[in-house]
Amino acid sequence: MSPVVLFILGVVFVVIGIAVSIALHEVGHLVPAKLFKVRVTKYMIGFGPTLWSKRRGETEYGVKAIPLGGFVSMIGMYPPNKTDGSVRPSSTGMFQSLASDARSLAHEEIGPGDENRVFYRLPVWKKVIIMLGGPAMNLLIGVALTAVLLMGFGVAASTTTIADVSKCQVKAGQTVDPNSADCKPTPAAAAGLKPNDRITSFDGKTVTSWEELTGWIRASADRPVSITVERDGAPVTTTVTPVLSARPVLGQDGRQAKDAAGKPSYQDVGFLGIGAQTALVQQPATAVLPLAGENIKQIAGVVLNLPARVAGVAQAAFSEEPRDPNGPISVVGVGRVAGEVAAMEQVPLQSRVAALVGLLGGLNFALAVFNLVPLLPLDGGHVAGALYEGARRRIAKLFGRPDPGAFDIAKLLPVTYVVAVLLMGISALLIYADIVKPVNLFG
Repeated sequence: MSPVVLFILGVVFVVIGIAVSIALHEVGHLVPAKLFKVRVTKYMIGFGPTLWSKRRGETEYGVKAIPLGGFVSMIGMYPPNKTDGSVRPSSTGMFQSLASDARSLAHEEIGPGDENRVFYRLPVWKKVIIMLGGPAMNLLIGVALTAVLLMGFGVAASTTTIADVSKCQVKAGQTVDPNSADCKPTPAAAAGLKPNDRITSFDGKTVTSWEELTGWIRASADRPVSITVERDGAPVTTTVTPVLSARPVLGQDGRQAKDAAGKPSYQDVGFLGIGAQTALVQQPATAVLPLAGENIKQIAGVVLNLPARVAGVAQAAFSEEPRDPNGPISVVGVGRVAGEVAAMEQVPLQSRVAALVGLLGGLNFALAVFNLVPLLPLDGGHVAGALYEGARRRIAKLFGRPDPGAFDIAKLLPVTYVVAVLLMGISALLIYADIVKPVNLFG
């Protein structure tokens, strides 16, 4: 199959995955709303003109032209005016008009018998459950895909089988012709170790993992030790003497650490001159939630620092600076990454599919975390409004005051429109950056 076709298939995979994730996000709102008897008039995937719809019962289900989200319409999202019970403005200011228009739309489909089926009359805890249903659904999808990734495909891990044997001892950045007199054989080459040898013991100890073996090699500098490998089904034992060599010190993020002066750190340790083969190793169920939690933590860090991250993207897009591979990307960037992963023919198909599953799982975690930001029109904004309403009512009850009633979240619509414009601007910037200065994840 040609790389172009594989690239397209990768893009299609992630597009379908995003569409399904959005659809299930809205199901997370739809189901509890119906369970709590709120009348739901519309369940739509996308925005703009309707491409297809079908009414089932009291709800219209459909797909719209712009596949950049979705929504569930519930009657009575905003309460009527507190003064006269109407849905019209009590004054004619611009902000009041915005609130009035939204309030009118929320009440236009309320009919006889719907008085107790409006959203604003729900108890606070029911409102919170409905609004958290979408992010919760994305979290569940993310955890499920993480489970498929870890328990089904596995994660790439170093095995105890040798992938390659370095012929010459070289310093960082140095190259030596293996056939020249300057080539000093590595301990592995001198001992006759070969690719595809599976190391079974080192210094009389059984080898169970590459990480364990690496620690023993590093601690055995300038000391002859026995090593046993399985070669063509038969054991072969020889002696190696790891040499003392300066190796990079890696931090927790897997990158080379730096000293107090900001220079790359090195440590003198034993060196053999072998590399490990990697393979997908299935993980236990206990590994799923810790990895999901780590993904959520990283995504939350990006969201909390979003203004600075976006500024970095803007600077890179309009200059010669490279993009931060850990920064935010748009749906265009996600599609490009998916296509590149799918087109990597040198990588086994199973590993490519696993990478796409992991990418989709990360997207769902990102959708969940971002929607929890306490700003309208995001789900977190509605949750914050409901919690404020509950706190206001509790304080009124504590001091013996009349119940202040439902919080009129429609008054926050001017802020909502500002946030929506900012989000659209950020989306446009990210799309532009992903076209002119895409993130390079593969070197």
